[in-house]
Amino acid sequence: MMLVVLGNTEISTIPGISVAGATPELTKLTPPADAEYLFYEKPKIIDVIPVTPEGHPTPAIITKAAKELADFPIVIVRGGTYLAPLVPHVHISDVVGKDFRKEKALPEAKEIIEKAKLFGEQLSKLNLREIVIGESTPGGTTTAQAVLWALGYEARTSSASPNNPQSLKEQVIMEGFKRAGIEKGGFADEPLKALEEFGDPMMATVIGISQGFKGEVVLAGGTQMLAIAALLKAMGEDLSRFMIATTKWVVNDESSTFKETAKEIGIIYYYAELDFSKSKFKGLQDYERGYVKEGVGAGGAVWLAIKKGFTVEDVAKKVDELYERLMKIGGKA
Repeated sequence: MMLVVLGNTEISTIPGISVAGATPELTKLTPPADAEYLFYEKPKIIDVIPVTPEGHPTPAIITKAAKELADFPIVIVRGGTYLAPLVPHVHISDVVGKDFRKEKALPEAKEIIEKAKLFGEQLSKLNLREIVIGESTPGGTTTAQAVLWALGYEARTSSASPNNPQSLKEQVIMEGFKRAGIEKGGFADEPLKALEEFGDPMMATVIGISQGFKGEVVLAGGTQMLAIAALLKAMGEDLSRFMIATTKWVVNDESSTFKETAKEIGIIYYYAELDFSKSKFKGLQDYERGYVKEGVGAGGAVWLAIKKGFTVEDVAKKVDELYERLMKIGGKA
């Protein structure tokens, strides 16, 4: 089974920090729109298809392609968003992460974890050997880097842009640290505090589900899942039943420290070697130039498709088909 946890943080509305939406304001709608696209031809919450003829499609297109090929079940989980998705989903919270430069990001973290843990415990009763957990959280690489720094990791997270706004992220994080009165590593022994001060509701939800579920957990995502793994480890969780599934674009991103940070945390990872260089569409070819990279559990969805006997080439071909379908539907950008 695959879960996709939706989350929002006010951090995504800082100009220049997230490209997971056409404008900073539209990043508020990205998580429910991603969820809806997995089940319908285009989102319902907004009359916007997640791609433009010249643009770059949401990574949900990869997850959708793998789902259509391998036919695995997907459950949407609302970890904390501005709006609920217009698809059946599990509601954990409608709390949105605050701008941590001004106030605590997530004072409700413990409550969200406890609710999500209950859900994880119920999933355990389904006799599932493993679950795959993906996410859609604009601005989440910044909250992830802040949490990793607070825990003492010298990490740089990735970005959906080829020009990783690392200096802006660092400026925002240091403003948050100043407000909280800490230096890097200031919450190395207080993971819950790191989450409350700098995290987002997606993190709290994934942590809770992971703690409640007793089988193996595949954290499907990029550098955001490193922050979750670091928090779980600091909370006393044995990481031997966890792994990260991501894409080659995250692992090969020289602007981030994915490989080094994964090694430091002590978590193994798989990466999908998708190749869109031969795609008919520039929007997909641009993935090879550093755009988008990962999200909505793309790497984990490919991993599930491969377990069902499909290849990365099968997934890439299906992604092209889905893109073509979107182009035919048209719609406003």
